[in-house]
Amino acid sequence: MSWWRNASIYQVYLRSFADGNGDGIGDIAGLRDRLQHIAGLGFDAIWLNPWYPSPLADGGYDVADYRDIEPVFGSLADAEKLIADAHELGIRIIIDLVPNHCSDQHPWFRDGLWDRFHIRDTEELPNDWKSRFGGPAWSRLADGRWYLHLYAAEQPDFNWENPVVHEEFEDILRFWLDRGVDGFRIDVADGLVKDFGKPDAEQPYSDQDGVHDIYRRWRQIVDSYDGDRILVGEMWLPDPERFARYLRPDEMHSAFNFDFLCCPWNAGELKRVVDSTLAAHEPVGAPPTWVLSNHDVTRHVTRYGREKTGFSFADRQHGAPTDFELGTRRARAAIMLTAALPGGVYVYQGEELGLWEVEDLPDELREDPVWHRSGFTDRGRDGCRVPLPWSAQDGPSWLPQPENWQDFSVAAQTDDPGSMLSLYRRVFELRRGIAGDLEWLDLGEDVLAFKRGGLTCVVNLSDEPIGLPSTPALSSVPLVDGKLPSDAAAWIS
Repeated sequence: MSWWRNASIYQVYLRSFADGNGDGIGDIAGLRDRLQHIAGLGFDAIWLNPWYPSPLADGGYDVADYRDIEPVFGSLADAEKLIADAHELGIRIIIDLVPNHCSDQHPWFRDGLWDRFHIRDTEELPNDWKSRFGGPAWSRLADGRWYLHLYAAEQPDFNWENPVVHEEFEDILRFWLDRGVDGFRIDVADGLVKDFGKPDAEQPYSDQDGVHDIYRRWRQIVDSYDGDRILVGEMWLPDPERFARYLRPDEMHSAFNFDFLCCPWNAGELKRVVDSTLAAHEPVGAPPTWVLSNHDVTRHVTRYGREKTGFSFADRQHGAPTDFELGTRRARAAIMLTAALPGGVYVYQGEELGLWEVEDLPDELREDPVWHRSGFTDRGRDGCRVPLPWSAQDGPSWLPQPENWQDFSVAAQTDDPGSMLSLYRRVFELRRGIAGDLEWLDLGEDVLAFKRGGLTCVVNLSDEPIGLPSTPALSSVPLVDGKLPSDAAAWIS
């Protein structure tokens, strides 16, 4: 079986992972030093958020040069050493590719090569399209014309009607494949083709049919290299059937399943999402991909400790009351549920430490363009991007850590068998032996239970402890009088 069909993948937000030179900013040297941490957790691959030269107007998703490394992170030679080091440990490297937009400091934009962008010469706004970060999706050039940016004004959208853009990105793919990367996570994969004949309400910049031709060509390029290289899509689409079209055998290998991430902590809702996800993937023969947190969303320890346990960009519930102990308990059960499901699993750095959303950052330190473009009403995503605590001796970091994060550091948790870190290590060690199709079991309305091969997974979302058919090989919390407590999970082999 291809490695990516059931892979465990660890997401590294490089700027906040590990600082190798003491400047308070994570870098490639820091990641190389900590590769053993990821290997020790049992992961098959690392997905890296953008590491390219960038003014960092949007955390690196404003790329100025797609064939180099941001100097704060290191050099191209450092990147090549990282890929080699990871491969020696049996870890593959997936890098972020940002094909919808670039930085306004990209040479094409700086040099006025306007046919490669969407430019309009009108007095008024060209149309009613809105930026996904707030405000209109158009800004003026110095000559008074308008350019399209679906995100920040510093992120002009490429014009994919121009063949030069196609040729450029095909060359970028080859550039990194030649350096040994094992795949690409494609940012805003649904957004490249636009229909300017439609109003904003019809989402004319998302999921247009022409986008699939781009990925068929990319798949041919990736498949021409040895080593089972992959394409992973990021698409927030409401229709599971249209979502699955990106996963046809000649397009992408897998894509993030955000319905699961957004789902509230509710047995019926979770079962519905699992069933609909499996049903959508089956006709195209693609594996589902499960994820609980990432660099864009409120960390799930925080979400699960709230009255509303789901996630929505429209309402991040910033500052809503949170029961941290309850959120942590549910997060422990959630990773056991997630890792037992068929398909691939992504883990966002820090969730193995039980880190929570840092919501009390000083406003003057917030960098997310969402904060600025929303008129300082949406506090954005900085709270899930605070650098990881490695030990009590960590130096200063570009975003300040909460004081008590020292108690949640890797050093503090490593030898504690009851820690979140120890649970993650055990979960991903055992996950390698799980195989087979999912078969639901009926253990009650508020209990999720299923078999996969020789494993039975039970998640108790009810208010009362429940009996188990036999002694579990692993449970998210200790059993009480032989029963599985509320908001807990067990694996029975």
